Order: sequence, then C-alpha cells, then structure tokens
Amino acid sequence: MGDKETRNHSEVTDFILVGFRVGPELHILLFLLFLVVYAMILLGNVGMMTIIVTDSRLNTPMYFFLGNLSFIDLFYSSVIAPKAMINFWSESKSISFAGCVTQLFLYALFIATEGFLLAAMAYDRFIAICNPLLYSVQMSTLLCTQLVAGCYFCGCISSVLQTSITFTLSFCASRAIDHFYCDSRPLQRISCSDLFIYKVVTFSLSSIIILPTIVVIIVSYMYIVSTVLKIHSTEGRKKAFSTCSSHLGVVSVLYGAVFFMYLTPDRFPELSKVASLCYTLVTPMLNPLIYSLRNKDVKEAVKTVLEKKNTIL
Repeated sequence: MGDKETRNHSEVTDFILVGFRVGPELHILLFLLFLVVYAMILLGNVGMMTIIVTDSRLNTPMYFFLGNLSFIDLFYSSVIAPKAMINFWSESKSISFAGCVTQLFLYALFIATEGFLLAAMAYDRFIAICNPLLYSVQMSTLLCTQLVAGCYFCGCISSVLQTSITFTLSFCASRAIDHFYCDSRPLQRISCSDLFIYKVVTFSLSSIIILPTIVVIIVSYMYIVSTVLKIHSTEGRKKAFSTCSSHLGVVSVLYGAVFFMYLTPDRFPELSKVASLCYTLVTPMLNPLIYSLRNKDVKEAVKTVLEKKNTIL
C-alpha cells in the first residue's frame, strides 16, 4: 500500500486550477476585475512604501511596520493574482507540481507573517498610548527591527511546516484543485492519504499562529481602551482612538475573511473562494486606502509629493 501511494504521488507532475465555476463569458469580466484590483494593489502599496521611505516625518516605528505591511501585501497578492489572470485565458489551467509547492510556500509565508506583524503593530499602539513618554525609548530601532525579523522568521517556519506536511500527502484521487490558487485545504480534498494526522498537525499549527497573535491584539486593545477612557478631554480621546482605528480596520478585514473561509463547510467551495478573494486581493487593496484616508500624516505626505510633482511639471 505504501509503495502504491508513493508511486501515485510521484506520478503527479502538475495540477489543474479549476478556479471559479462560471461560464466562459464571465472569464473576461473576472479577468478585468482581477486586473483592476491588482493594479490598485501595486499602485497603493508601492506608493505607500515610497512615501514612507522618502518622507522624513514618517520615520517612526508605526510607519516602519506599515511599510513592511505594504511589502507583504504586495508580494502575497503577486503570488496569487498573475497566475489567476493567466488561467482565465488558458485552456489547460495547469500549474506544475514545483509551481504549486512554491505558490503555497510563499502564500503561507506572507499570510502568516502578516498575522504576526499585525500583532507587533498592536503592541506598538499599546506602547504609544499607554506609555507615551517612554515610547521612543521602548520602541527603539533595534527592537522594531527585531520584531519585524521575528515576524518573518515565524512566518517562514510556519510556511515550511505547512508546505512540507501538505506535500507529503499522496494525490492519486485527482489533479484538479477546486480553487484559483494552490492552498492546503483544496489540496487535502484531492488526496487519497489518511488525513487524520494531517488535520491534527495543521490545526495545531494554525492555533499556534492565530491564537497568540489574537491574544496580543486583544490584550493590547484592552489596555488601550482602559487608558483612553481615563482621558478627560473629548479631543484627547478622539485623537488616541484615531491612531488605532486604521489598524483595527485592517485586523477586522483580514481575520474576518480568514475565519469565514476556514469555517465554511467543504460542501460550499465557492464561498471559500470568495473569502479567499477577500484576503488575497481585497485586503491588500484596502490596506493602503484605510491608512491613507484615516491618517493625517500620510495624507500630508501624499499632498507634499503631489505638490512637488506639480512644481516640477
């Protein structure tokens, strides 16, 4: 039996990404939708990184984290969107075995790293509001660099484990992945291996990633709310909450979409695809908008850039 599974596994050289189960006439519409959203992701996140790097007023820990958030959003959407758009025009819709492994690894790397980074950003807001006099000392350049490096390291370890255990499965049932990119959940549906150990390990891994980050975020905001409520002036409360509203918006969109996708039963794969679309493309598109529209410093930096451009012209 083991030889048979190994043989079946080794025979898989590529997969077919089924994508959205819609008529051919809607493929052009979906292609245009993906193209517009991806163009906005590129414009928004590259623009955000450029503004943060070039404007000295944004040389603070908060914007250092935000720059890394834009970098992550840009790259994990780039892992998904270009291949999905190609498949709208492709007859075969195939992806090589190595390509599928790479896509899952990079996607898992960036999505896990973003979760850890959002927790680090919540801690940054906690220090800024609860210990403002010590903020510049506690959130030093060294600590910020270590936090971001730790996020990438944890994301990498998580991705290596997730990808390794997924591709130890035997895929003798089918080559057709009922999704628009390689993800662990649709891959397990086409596996003929015993999934008990796989599900236990992946659930444990997801819990190790999600629970600590959510705990850090919740505890940080409990202290933030407690501190803000002690502020007597309405203007002071409003200013304190405004520094957190953008971060809370990003956290809500990302975790809401992730929970919706993984809580959707397997018998509704199309709903899972819609939820995946939210956090692989919609969230990276919205994040720069959320931070630019609700952040005075970013709006002023954008205004400065536009004024310089008009002066040059």
